[in-house]
Amino acid sequence: MTEHRITLLPRQGRDAAPPARVRDGERLTIKVLRYNPADPASVPHLQRYELEQSPGMTLFIALNEIRDRLDPSLQFDFVCRAGICGSCAMVINGRPTLACRTLTRDVGPEIVLAPLPVFELIGDLSVDTGKWMRAQSERLAAWVHLREDEPDLTRLEQRMEPELAERIFELDRCIECGCCVAACGTARMRADFVGAVGINKVARFRLDPRDTRDDAAFYELVGDDDGVFGCMSLLACHDVCPKDLPLQTQIAYVRRKMAAQGFGG
Repeated sequence: MTEHRITLLPRQGRDAAPPARVRDGERLTIKVLRYNPADPASVPHLQRYELEQSPGMTLFIALNEIRDRLDPSLQFDFVCRAGICGSCAMVINGRPTLACRTLTRDVGPEIVLAPLPVFELIGDLSVDTGKWMRAQSERLAAWVHLREDEPDLTRLEQRMEPELAERIFELDRCIECGCCVAACGTARMRADFVGAVGINKVARFRLDPRDTRDDAAFYELVGDDDGVFGCMSLLACHDVCPKDLPLQTQIAYVRRKMAAQGFGG
């Protein structure tokens, strides 16, 4: 795994004042941290691009314009272009977020882009979040553990109170973009830290009445410094989540349950 270090700016609250806007027709300057770890001759450096602000331009559109017209070698990821897949997450002016949901007029006229830290770098702005997320899901056994070995596919779905179903659905909205991990101080220091995305998964299955695991089983998964007790409560994860998930609440929820288990509760 190639390690790359990016210095994040101080976290901002969700209600922080928006940056100065860029008018249509004005020039944008986009600086991209370029580096290809597969090329021995490649050296990390900032590369500057200039283009014109257009109506409704997102950073995703700007990057595609750069790759189509200025530099076809630029590497970055995208799939859905609608803030659902999480592929286009990157550090934008020091803040991890989604390129497809970022209007250039709100972050310009000078924009500095870097890949998400913590994850394996593929090249330029492209990182492998999938490998990290899959490892965490396997480590946390992130699926509903039923009582029977083989589920009965002909049986009617188990009834659930609408309020509880809504709480579980809220946590299932995580798109595993990696923004919370990239913003996490503990994840930068502990390679095995589960991160807010992992703690959110535990909270989701802890809430699900169909899951047969008890708190002792969850404690074995996250009841240590690589789990929920390693969180330093800086809560940058909560601030940068592009889906506005209640990560602060879920970290506190899981920590209370695991603390009670650790003290024999």
